[in-house]
Amino acid sequence: MKKEICKISISGNWLGDEYIFYEDHTIKRVYDNHSLNSNKTEWLEPQQISKQNKDKLIKACPEDYKEQIMLILDYP
Repeated sequence: MKKEICKISISGNWLGDEYIFYEDHTIKRVYDNHSLNSNKTEWLEPQQISKQNKDKLIKACPEDYKEQIMLILDYP
């Protein structure tokens, strides 16, 4: 079973957008397209996440996990 590091939500409005980071450096995204199409799940590679979303993730990341998440995201 995967060991979770942390969950980070970057929801800007009423649609959910949450990223879950795991110790094996995998990233799961759970998001809503619209109110009738919610809780969609996808597994992402760091290069699939936009620079803008990486910025939001790092900004919203708990301080205790920031260094580890930056490493997983290959964030400058």
